[in-house]
Amino acid sequence: MDNLLSIVTFVPALAAAILAIFLRGDDAASNRNAKWVALVATVLTFLVSLFILAEFDPANTNMQFVEEREWLLGMKYKLGVDGISILFVLLTTFMMPLVIAASWNVEVRVKEYMIAFLLLETLMLGVFMALDLILFYLFFEAGLIPMFLIIGIWGGKDRIYASFKFFLYTFLGSVLMLIAMVGMFMDAGTTDIPTLMNHQFASETFSVMGITVIGGMQTLMFLAFFASFAVKMPMWPVHTWLPDAHVQAPTAGSVVLAAILLKMGGYGFLRFSLPMFPIGSEVMTPLVLWMSVIAIVYTSLVAMVQEDMKKLIAYSSVAHMGYVTMGIFAANQQGIDGAIFQMLSHGFISGALFLCVGVIYDRMHTREIDAYGGLVTRMPAYALIFMFFTMANVGLPGTSGFIGEFLTLMGIFQANTWVALFATSGVIFSAAYALYLYRRVVFGDLIKESLKTINDMTAREKWIFAPLVAMTLILGVYPSLVTDIIGPSVEALITQYDTALEHGSAVNQVASH
Repeated sequence: MDNLLSIVTFVPALAAAILAIFLRGDDAASNRNAKWVALVATVLTFLVSLFILAEFDPANTNMQFVEEREWLLGMKYKLGVDGISILFVLLTTFMMPLVIAASWNVEVRVKEYMIAFLLLETLMLGVFMALDLILFYLFFEAGLIPMFLIIGIWGGKDRIYASFKFFLYTFLGSVLMLIAMVGMFMDAGTTDIPTLMNHQFASETFSVMGITVIGGMQTLMFLAFFASFAVKMPMWPVHTWLPDAHVQAPTAGSVVLAAILLKMGGYGFLRFSLPMFPIGSEVMTPLVLWMSVIAIVYTSLVAMVQEDMKKLIAYSSVAHMGYVTMGIFAANQQGIDGAIFQMLSHGFISGALFLCVGVIYDRMHTREIDAYGGLVTRMPAYALIFMFFTMANVGLPGTSGFIGEFLTLMGIFQANTWVALFATSGVIFSAAYALYLYRRVVFGDLIKESLKTINDMTAREKWIFAPLVAMTLILGVYPSLVTDIIGPSVEALITQYDTALEHGSAVNQVASH
Protein backbone atom coordinates (compact mmCIF):
# COMPACT_ATOMS: atom_id res chain seq x y z
CA MET A 1 0.00 0.00 0.00
CA ASP A 2 1.33 3.43 -0.99
CA ASN A 3 -0.53 5.67 1.42
CA LEU A 4 -0.13 3.90 4.76
CA LEU A 5 1.20 6.99 6.54
CA SER A 6 -1.65 9.17 5.31
CA ILE A 7 -4.13 6.51 6.39
CA VAL A 8 -2.70 6.25 9.89
CA THR A 9 -2.53 10.05 10.17
CA PHE A 10 -6.01 10.91 8.96
CA VAL A 11 -8.22 8.05 10.22
CA PRO A 12 -8.75 9.92 13.54
CA ALA A 13 -9.56 13.15 11.64
CA LEU A 14 -12.04 11.23 9.47
CA ALA A 15 -13.70 9.86 12.61
CA ALA A 16 -13.86 13.40 14.02
CA ALA A 17 -15.55 14.58 10.79
CA ILE A 18 -18.08 11.72 11.03
CA LEU A 19 -18.91 12.71 14.61
CA ALA A 20 -19.22 16.38 13.68
CA ILE A 21 -21.46 15.81 10.64
CA PHE A 22 -23.61 12.78 11.47
CA LEU A 23 -23.97 12.68 15.25
CA ARG A 24 -26.80 14.83 16.55
CA GLY A 25 -28.16 15.39 20.04
CA ASP A 26 -26.67 15.30 23.51
CA ASP A 27 -28.55 12.35 25.00
CA ALA A 28 -27.05 9.22 26.57
CA ALA A 29 -27.24 7.21 23.33
CA SER A 30 -25.44 9.91 21.30
CA ASN A 31 -22.76 10.25 23.95
CA ARG A 32 -22.23 6.48 24.00
CA ASN A 33 -21.98 6.42 20.18
CA ALA A 34 -19.42 9.23 20.21
CA LYS A 35 -17.24 7.27 22.64
CA TRP A 36 -17.46 4.09 20.57
CA VAL A 37 -16.65 5.86 17.29
CA ALA A 38 -13.59 7.47 18.91
CA LEU A 39 -12.45 4.18 20.45
CA VAL A 40 -12.86 2.20 17.22
CA ALA A 41 -11.02 4.89 15.22
CA THR A 42 -8.06 4.99 17.61
CA VAL A 43 -7.82 1.19 17.78
CA LEU A 44 -7.92 1.00 13.97
CA THR A 45 -5.17 3.63 13.77
CA PHE A 46 -3.03 1.57 16.16
CA LEU A 47 -3.54 -1.60 14.12
CA VAL A 48 -2.47 0.16 10.90
CA SER A 49 0.62 1.54 12.68
CA LEU A 50 1.52 -2.01 13.76
CA PHE A 51 1.38 -3.05 10.11
CA ILE A 52 3.78 -0.18 9.27
CA LEU A 53 6.14 -1.37 12.02
CA ALA A 54 6.00 -4.94 10.68
CA GLU A 55 6.99 -3.73 7.19
CA PHE A 56 9.66 -1.32 8.49
CA ASP A 57 13.34 -2.15 7.82
CA PRO A 58 15.51 -0.90 10.74
CA ALA A 59 18.74 -1.48 8.79
CA ASN A 60 17.66 1.13 6.22
CA THR A 61 18.53 4.54 7.69
CA ASN A 62 16.74 6.46 4.92
CA MET A 63 13.14 7.65 5.19
CA GLN A 64 10.69 4.83 4.47
CA PHE A 65 7.04 4.72 3.28
CA VAL A 66 7.66 8.17 1.75
CA GLU A 67 4.59 9.89 0.28
CA GLU A 68 5.12 13.04 -1.75
CA ARG A 69 2.73 15.16 -3.77
CA GLU A 70 2.29 18.79 -4.72
CA TRP A 71 0.16 20.75 -2.31
CA LEU A 72 -0.91 24.36 -1.86
CA LEU A 73 1.00 27.20 -3.65
CA GLY A 74 3.87 24.93 -4.68
CA MET A 75 4.33 23.56 -1.15
CA LYS A 76 4.80 19.82 -0.78
CA TYR A 77 2.80 17.29 1.20
CA LYS A 78 5.53 14.86 2.17
CA LEU A 79 5.42 12.18 4.87
CA GLY A 80 7.94 9.50 5.88
CA VAL A 81 9.39 7.67 8.89
CA ASP A 82 12.82 6.47 9.93
CA GLY A 83 14.10 4.50 12.94
CA ILE A 84 13.77 7.57 15.19
CA SER A 85 10.28 8.73 14.26
CA ILE A 86 8.46 5.41 13.83
CA LEU A 87 8.48 4.62 17.56
CA PHE A 88 6.95 8.02 18.38
CA VAL A 89 4.20 7.22 15.89
CA LEU A 90 3.67 3.88 17.69
CA LEU A 91 3.68 5.59 21.11
CA THR A 92 0.96 8.00 19.93
CA THR A 93 -1.27 5.32 18.38
CA PHE A 94 -0.74 3.02 21.40
CA MET A 95 -1.72 5.65 23.99
CA MET A 96 -4.77 7.16 22.29
CA PRO A 97 -7.18 4.17 22.66
CA LEU A 98 -6.25 4.09 26.37
CA VAL A 99 -6.93 7.83 26.60
CA ILE A 100 -10.38 7.40 25.03
CA ALA A 101 -11.15 4.44 27.31
CA ALA A 102 -10.10 6.52 30.33
CA SER A 103 -12.62 9.20 29.24
CA TRP A 104 -15.63 6.85 29.42
CA ASN A 105 -17.12 8.72 32.38
CA VAL A 106 -17.10 12.14 30.67
CA GLU A 107 -20.64 13.51 30.53
CA VAL A 108 -20.19 17.14 29.38
CA ARG A 109 -20.07 17.88 25.62
CA VAL A 110 -18.97 14.32 24.91
CA LYS A 111 -19.06 14.64 21.11
CA GLU A 112 -16.89 17.76 21.12
CA TYR A 113 -14.54 16.14 23.66
CA MET A 114 -13.97 13.12 21.41
CA ILE A 115 -13.56 15.30 18.30
CA ALA A 116 -10.86 17.34 20.10
CA PHE A 117 -8.87 14.22 21.01
CA LEU A 118 -9.24 12.68 17.55
CA LEU A 119 -8.01 15.85 15.84
CA LEU A 120 -5.17 16.08 18.36
CA GLU A 121 -4.07 12.54 17.44
CA THR A 122 -3.95 13.41 13.73
CA LEU A 123 -1.91 16.56 14.40
CA MET A 124 0.55 14.78 16.73
CA LEU A 125 1.09 11.98 14.20
CA GLY A 126 1.67 14.60 11.51
CA VAL A 127 4.49 16.16 13.55
CA PHE A 128 6.37 12.85 13.72
CA MET A 129 5.89 12.06 10.00
CA ALA A 130 6.17 15.44 8.23
CA LEU A 131 9.15 15.72 5.88
CA ASP A 132 8.49 19.30 4.80
CA LEU A 133 9.25 22.33 6.97
CA ILE A 134 5.95 24.10 6.31
CA LEU A 135 3.95 20.91 6.83
CA PHE A 136 5.84 20.23 10.08
CA TYR A 137 5.16 23.75 11.33
CA LEU A 138 1.45 23.51 10.52
CA PHE A 139 1.07 20.22 12.39
CA PHE A 140 3.28 21.44 15.27
CA GLU A 141 1.30 24.65 15.81
CA ALA A 142 -2.19 23.33 15.03
CA GLY A 143 -1.77 20.77 17.83
CA LEU A 144 -2.01 23.68 20.28
CA ILE A 145 -5.64 24.33 19.38
CA PRO A 146 -7.33 21.06 20.49
CA MET A 147 -5.17 20.94 23.64
CA PHE A 148 -6.06 24.57 24.42
CA LEU A 149 -9.76 23.65 24.12
CA ILE A 150 -9.41 20.43 26.13
CA ILE A 151 -7.86 22.34 29.07
CA GLY A 152 -10.09 25.41 28.67
CA ILE A 153 -13.46 23.60 28.41
CA TRP A 154 -13.08 20.37 30.40
CA GLY A 155 -10.44 21.49 32.91
CA GLY A 156 -10.54 22.54 36.57
CA LYS A 157 -11.55 25.80 38.17
CA ASP A 158 -8.49 27.76 36.92
CA ARG A 159 -8.69 26.21 33.45
CA ILE A 160 -8.86 29.51 31.52
CA TYR A 161 -5.63 30.80 33.08
CA ALA A 162 -3.85 27.48 32.51
CA SER A 163 -5.03 27.11 28.90
CA PHE A 164 -3.93 30.63 27.92
CA LYS A 165 -0.59 30.20 29.67
CA PHE A 166 -0.04 26.92 27.81
CA PHE A 167 -0.99 28.50 24.48
CA LEU A 168 1.06 31.69 24.84
CA TYR A 169 4.24 29.97 26.06
CA THR A 170 4.26 27.40 23.27
CA PHE A 171 3.09 29.80 20.55
CA LEU A 172 5.62 32.56 21.31
CA GLY A 173 8.49 30.05 21.28
CA SER A 174 7.38 28.85 17.86
CA VAL A 175 7.33 32.33 16.31
CA LEU A 176 11.15 32.39 16.46
CA MET A 177 11.23 28.94 14.86
CA LEU A 178 9.11 30.22 11.96
CA ILE A 179 11.55 33.11 11.37
CA ALA A 180 14.44 30.61 11.30
CA MET A 181 12.51 28.43 8.84
CA VAL A 182 12.17 31.40 6.46
CA GLY A 183 15.93 31.96 6.74
CA MET A 184 16.59 28.27 6.02
CA PHE A 185 14.44 28.38 2.88
CA MET A 186 16.20 31.51 1.64
CA ASP A 187 19.60 29.89 2.21
CA ALA A 188 18.90 26.36 0.92
CA GLY A 189 16.12 27.06 -1.60
CA THR A 190 13.99 24.17 -0.31
CA THR A 191 11.72 23.20 2.56
CA ASP A 192 12.46 19.48 2.15
CA ILE A 193 13.62 18.17 5.55
CA PRO A 194 15.87 15.29 4.32
CA THR A 195 17.60 17.75 1.93
CA LEU A 196 18.02 20.33 4.70
CA MET A 197 19.57 17.70 6.98
CA ASN A 198 22.44 17.42 4.47
CA HIS A 199 22.70 21.14 3.73
CA GLN A 200 25.69 23.05 5.14
CA PHE A 201 24.38 26.23 6.75
CA ALA A 202 26.90 29.05 7.29
CA SER A 203 28.91 28.63 10.50
CA GLU A 204 31.56 31.38 10.19
CA THR A 205 31.86 33.44 13.38
CA PHE A 206 30.81 37.08 13.07
CA SER A 207 30.07 40.07 15.33
CA VAL A 208 26.84 42.01 15.74
CA MET A 209 26.81 45.22 17.83
CA GLY A 210 30.01 44.12 19.53
CA ILE A 211 28.67 40.62 20.30
CA THR A 212 30.66 37.74 18.82
CA VAL A 213 28.40 34.98 17.49
CA ILE A 214 30.46 31.76 17.56
CA GLY A 215 29.10 29.31 15.02
CA GLY A 216 27.54 32.11 12.96
CA MET A 217 24.11 31.61 11.43
CA GLN A 218 23.95 28.01 12.69
CA THR A 219 24.01 29.21 16.30
CA LEU A 220 21.29 31.80 15.66
CA MET A 221 19.09 29.24 13.89
CA PHE A 222 19.77 26.71 16.65
CA LEU A 223 18.61 29.24 19.26
CA ALA A 224 15.44 30.02 17.28
CA PHE A 225 14.48 26.33 17.12
CA PHE A 226 15.65 25.83 20.71
CA ALA A 227 13.18 28.49 21.89
CA SER A 228 10.30 26.39 20.57
CA PHE A 229 11.53 22.91 21.51
CA ALA A 230 12.72 23.93 25.00
CA VAL A 231 9.24 25.26 25.83
CA LYS A 232 7.62 22.11 24.45
CA MET A 233 9.85 19.72 26.46
CA PRO A 234 9.64 21.79 28.76
CA MET A 235 13.13 22.75 29.98
CA TRP A 236 13.97 24.91 32.96
CA PRO A 237 13.28 27.88 33.21
CA VAL A 238 10.42 27.86 30.65
CA HIS A 239 8.67 24.94 32.35
CA THR A 240 6.18 26.86 34.50
CA TRP A 241 3.24 26.37 32.11
CA LEU A 242 3.35 22.59 32.53
CA PRO A 243 2.31 22.15 36.22
CA ASP A 244 -0.61 24.56 35.70
CA ALA A 245 -1.70 22.80 32.51
CA HIS A 246 -1.49 19.36 34.14
CA VAL A 247 -3.38 20.37 37.26
CA GLN A 248 -6.24 21.97 35.34
CA ALA A 249 -6.47 19.51 32.44
CA PRO A 250 -8.88 16.55 32.63
CA THR A 251 -7.16 13.20 33.30
CA ALA A 252 -7.06 12.23 29.62
CA GLY A 253 -5.59 15.63 28.73
CA SER A 254 -2.81 15.18 31.29
CA VAL A 255 -2.03 11.73 29.90
CA VAL A 256 -1.70 13.04 26.32
CA LEU A 257 0.33 16.03 27.48
CA ALA A 258 2.80 13.91 29.46
CA ALA A 259 2.95 10.85 27.20
CA ILE A 260 3.09 12.44 23.74
CA LEU A 261 3.07 16.26 23.49
CA LEU A 262 6.23 16.75 25.58
CA LYS A 263 8.08 14.34 23.27
CA MET A 264 7.72 16.74 20.34
CA GLY A 265 10.48 18.90 21.81
CA GLY A 266 12.92 15.99 22.07
CA TYR A 267 11.95 14.80 18.59
CA GLY A 268 12.58 18.32 17.26
CA PHE A 269 16.11 18.36 18.71
CA LEU A 270 16.84 15.01 17.01
CA ARG A 271 15.25 15.91 13.66
CA PHE A 272 16.41 19.55 13.35
CA SER A 273 18.97 20.79 15.88
CA LEU A 274 21.65 18.08 15.69
CA PRO A 275 21.58 17.25 11.94
CA MET A 276 20.88 20.74 10.55
CA PHE A 277 22.84 22.95 12.97
CA PRO A 278 25.72 20.76 14.23
CA ILE A 279 28.13 23.66 14.82
CA GLY A 280 25.43 25.63 16.64
CA SER A 281 24.54 22.53 18.66
CA GLU A 282 28.15 22.03 19.73
CA VAL A 283 28.51 25.70 20.71
CA MET A 284 25.33 25.58 22.84
CA THR A 285 25.81 22.06 24.28
CA PRO A 286 27.42 23.17 27.62
CA LEU A 287 24.49 25.54 28.26
CA VAL A 288 21.90 22.84 27.41
CA LEU A 289 23.64 20.26 29.64
CA TRP A 290 23.72 22.55 32.68
CA MET A 291 20.12 23.70 32.09
CA SER A 292 19.19 20.00 32.09
CA VAL A 293 21.02 19.40 35.38
CA ILE A 294 19.28 22.38 36.99
CA ALA A 295 15.94 21.01 35.74
CA ILE A 296 16.64 17.58 37.24
CA VAL A 297 17.75 18.86 40.66
CA TYR A 298 15.53 21.95 41.04
CA THR A 299 12.24 20.43 39.87
CA SER A 300 12.87 17.27 41.93
CA LEU A 301 13.23 19.44 45.05
CA VAL A 302 10.10 21.41 44.11
CA ALA A 303 8.20 18.12 43.60
CA MET A 304 8.98 17.09 47.19
CA VAL A 305 6.97 19.96 48.71
CA GLN A 306 3.86 19.69 46.52
CA GLU A 307 0.48 19.03 48.09
CA ASP A 308 -1.32 18.32 44.80
CA MET A 309 -0.65 14.88 43.31
CA LYS A 310 -0.86 16.05 39.71
CA LYS A 311 1.51 18.94 40.34
CA LEU A 312 4.04 16.57 41.92
CA ILE A 313 3.94 14.24 38.91
CA ALA A 314 4.15 17.26 36.55
CA TYR A 315 7.38 18.44 38.19
CA SER A 316 8.61 14.85 38.03
CA SER A 317 8.03 14.98 34.25
CA VAL A 318 10.19 18.10 33.92
CA ALA A 319 12.98 16.33 35.83
CA HIS A 320 12.75 13.23 33.62
CA MET A 321 12.80 15.36 30.46
CA GLY A 322 16.09 16.78 31.79
CA TYR A 323 17.64 13.34 31.26
CA VAL A 324 16.33 13.39 27.69
CA THR A 325 17.96 16.70 26.73
CA MET A 326 21.21 15.58 28.41
CA GLY A 327 21.24 12.33 26.45
CA ILE A 328 20.50 14.04 23.13
CA PHE A 329 23.26 16.62 23.51
CA ALA A 330 25.77 14.07 24.74
CA ALA A 331 25.69 13.27 21.00
CA ASN A 332 26.89 9.68 21.37
CA GLN A 333 25.18 6.33 20.80
CA GLN A 334 24.30 5.56 24.44
CA GLY A 335 23.14 9.10 25.13
CA ILE A 336 20.76 9.39 22.17
CA ASP A 337 19.57 5.77 22.47
CA GLY A 338 18.88 6.48 26.15
CA ALA A 339 17.09 9.76 25.40
CA ILE A 340 14.72 8.12 22.89
CA PHE A 341 14.19 5.15 25.21
CA GLN A 342 13.51 7.53 28.12
CA MET A 343 10.92 9.44 26.08
CA LEU A 344 9.06 6.24 25.18
CA SER A 345 9.32 4.84 28.71
CA HIS A 346 8.20 8.14 30.25
CA GLY A 347 5.20 8.08 27.95
CA PHE A 348 3.99 4.80 29.45
CA ILE A 349 4.98 5.53 33.07
CA SER A 350 3.90 9.16 33.48
CA GLY A 351 0.73 8.49 31.51
CA ALA A 352 -0.04 5.65 33.92
CA LEU A 353 0.71 7.84 36.97
CA PHE A 354 -1.75 10.50 35.78
CA LEU A 355 -4.30 7.74 35.22
CA CYS A 356 -3.64 6.58 38.81
CA VAL A 357 -4.48 10.07 40.05
CA GLY A 358 -7.57 10.07 37.84
CA VAL A 359 -8.84 6.81 39.38
CA ILE A 360 -9.07 8.24 42.89
CA TYR A 361 -10.03 11.74 41.68
CA ASP A 362 -13.11 10.23 39.98
CA ARG A 363 -14.15 8.83 43.36
CA MET A 364 -13.18 11.64 45.76
CA HIS A 365 -12.97 14.76 43.52
CA THR A 366 -9.80 16.01 45.15
CA ARG A 367 -6.11 15.72 44.28
CA GLU A 368 -4.84 16.92 47.66
CA ILE A 369 -2.39 14.36 49.09
CA ASP A 370 -3.61 15.04 52.64
CA ALA A 371 -7.14 13.96 51.68
CA TYR A 372 -5.94 10.36 51.35
CA GLY A 373 -4.18 7.72 53.42
CA GLY A 374 -4.65 4.01 54.09
CA LEU A 375 -6.09 3.26 50.63
CA VAL A 376 -4.40 -0.16 50.62
CA THR A 377 -7.10 -1.55 52.92
CA ARG A 378 -9.95 -0.55 50.56
CA MET A 379 -8.16 -0.59 47.17
CA PRO A 380 -5.54 -3.38 47.09
CA ALA A 381 -5.49 -3.67 43.27
CA TYR A 382 -5.05 0.10 42.95
CA ALA A 383 -2.28 0.06 45.58
CA LEU A 384 -0.43 -2.64 43.61
CA ILE A 385 -0.62 -0.83 40.24
CA PHE A 386 0.24 2.55 41.78
CA MET A 387 3.27 0.96 43.48
CA PHE A 388 4.43 -0.64 40.22
CA PHE A 389 4.42 2.67 38.32
CA THR A 390 5.91 4.56 41.27
CA MET A 391 8.84 2.13 41.23
CA ALA A 392 9.13 2.37 37.44
CA ASN A 393 9.20 6.18 37.74
CA VAL A 394 12.05 5.90 40.25
CA GLY A 395 13.98 3.71 37.80
CA LEU A 396 13.73 0.28 39.41
CA PRO A 397 15.81 -2.32 37.49
CA GLY A 398 13.50 -4.57 35.50
CA THR A 399 11.32 -1.64 34.40
CA SER A 400 11.73 0.57 31.34
CA GLY A 401 12.45 3.57 33.59
CA PHE A 402 15.78 2.05 34.63
CA ILE A 403 16.98 1.44 31.05
CA GLY A 404 16.30 5.00 29.90
CA GLU A 405 18.01 6.67 32.86
CA PHE A 406 20.97 4.26 32.86
CA LEU A 407 21.67 4.73 29.13
CA THR A 408 21.44 8.54 29.29
CA LEU A 409 23.76 8.65 32.31
CA MET A 410 26.21 6.34 30.50
CA GLY A 411 26.13 8.67 27.51
CA ILE A 412 26.57 11.87 29.49
CA PHE A 413 29.39 10.34 31.58
CA GLN A 414 31.39 10.00 28.35
CA ALA A 415 30.68 13.62 27.43
CA ASN A 416 30.95 15.45 30.77
CA THR A 417 31.61 13.71 34.10
CA TRP A 418 30.60 16.72 36.24
CA VAL A 419 27.21 16.94 34.57
CA ALA A 420 26.79 13.17 35.04
CA LEU A 421 27.70 13.49 38.74
CA PHE A 422 25.05 16.13 39.47
CA ALA A 423 22.44 14.48 37.24
CA THR A 424 22.77 11.18 39.10
CA SER A 425 21.48 12.91 42.25
CA GLY A 426 18.12 13.09 40.45
CA VAL A 427 17.78 9.32 40.87
CA ILE A 428 17.91 9.77 44.65
CA PHE A 429 15.57 12.75 44.62
CA SER A 430 13.02 10.92 42.45
CA ALA A 431 12.97 8.04 44.94
CA ALA A 432 12.40 10.55 47.75
CA TYR A 433 9.38 12.36 46.31
CA ALA A 434 7.79 9.32 44.62
CA LEU A 435 7.95 7.05 47.69
CA TYR A 436 6.87 9.91 49.97
CA LEU A 437 3.77 10.41 47.77
CA TYR A 438 3.00 6.70 47.74
CA ARG A 439 3.36 6.34 51.52
CA ARG A 440 1.03 9.25 52.25
CA VAL A 441 -1.68 8.15 49.81
CA VAL A 442 -1.66 4.36 50.17
CA PHE A 443 -0.18 3.38 53.55
CA GLY A 444 -1.15 4.31 57.10
CA ASP A 445 -4.44 3.88 58.95
CA LEU A 446 -7.74 4.41 57.16
CA ILE A 447 -9.02 7.15 59.47
CA LYS A 448 -10.85 9.49 57.09
CA GLU A 449 -14.58 8.70 57.03
CA SER A 450 -14.96 9.62 53.35
CA LEU A 451 -12.44 6.90 52.37
CA LYS A 452 -14.12 4.07 54.27
CA THR A 453 -16.62 3.41 51.48
CA ILE A 454 -14.27 3.97 48.50
CA ASN A 455 -14.35 1.19 45.90
CA ASP A 456 -11.40 -0.52 44.24
CA MET A 457 -10.67 -0.28 40.51
CA THR A 458 -13.33 -1.41 38.04
CA ALA A 459 -12.64 -3.98 35.33
CA ARG A 460 -12.45 -1.17 32.74
CA GLU A 461 -9.80 0.66 34.74
CA LYS A 462 -7.74 -2.52 35.16
CA TRP A 463 -7.90 -3.21 31.42
CA ILE A 464 -6.62 0.31 30.71
CA PHE A 465 -3.56 -0.25 32.93
CA ALA A 466 -2.80 -3.77 31.64
CA PRO A 467 -1.10 -2.68 28.35
CA LEU A 468 0.92 -0.01 30.21
CA VAL A 469 2.13 -2.54 32.79
CA ALA A 470 3.04 -4.95 29.98
CA MET A 471 5.03 -2.36 27.98
CA THR A 472 6.88 -1.09 31.07
CA LEU A 473 7.92 -4.64 31.98
CA ILE A 474 8.70 -5.85 28.44
CA LEU A 475 10.93 -2.86 27.63
CA GLY A 476 12.58 -3.13 31.05
CA VAL A 477 13.53 -6.77 30.47
CA TYR A 478 13.98 -6.70 26.69
CA PRO A 479 15.18 -3.19 25.73
CA SER A 480 16.56 -4.35 22.36
CA LEU A 481 12.95 -4.22 21.07
CA VAL A 482 13.56 -0.46 20.94
CA THR A 483 17.33 -0.19 20.53
CA ASP A 484 17.40 -2.55 17.51
CA ILE A 485 14.97 -0.25 15.69
CA ILE A 486 16.52 3.10 16.60
CA GLY A 487 20.19 1.97 16.65
CA PRO A 488 21.08 2.25 12.92
CA SER A 489 19.28 5.61 12.48
CA VAL A 490 20.94 7.03 15.61
CA GLU A 491 24.34 5.78 14.43
CA ALA A 492 23.78 7.49 11.05
CA LEU A 493 22.77 10.71 12.83
CA ILE A 494 25.91 10.70 15.01
CA THR A 495 28.17 9.97 12.02
CA GLN A 496 26.59 12.84 10.10
CA TYR A 497 26.93 15.13 13.15
CA ASP A 498 30.62 14.29 13.70
CA THR A 499 31.43 14.69 9.97
CA ALA A 500 29.70 18.09 9.89
CA LEU A 501 31.67 19.23 12.95
CA GLU A 502 34.96 18.22 11.31
CA HIS A 503 33.99 19.98 8.08
CA GLY A 504 32.85 23.08 9.96
CA SER A 505 36.07 23.36 11.98
CA ALA A 506 38.12 22.95 8.79
CA VAL A 507 36.13 25.71 7.04
CA ASN A 508 36.56 28.04 10.04
CA GLN A 509 40.30 27.38 10.14
CA VAL A 510 40.61 28.26 6.43
CA ALA A 511 38.50 31.38 6.96
CA SER A 512 40.64 32.49 9.93
CA HIS A 513 43.82 32.15 7.83
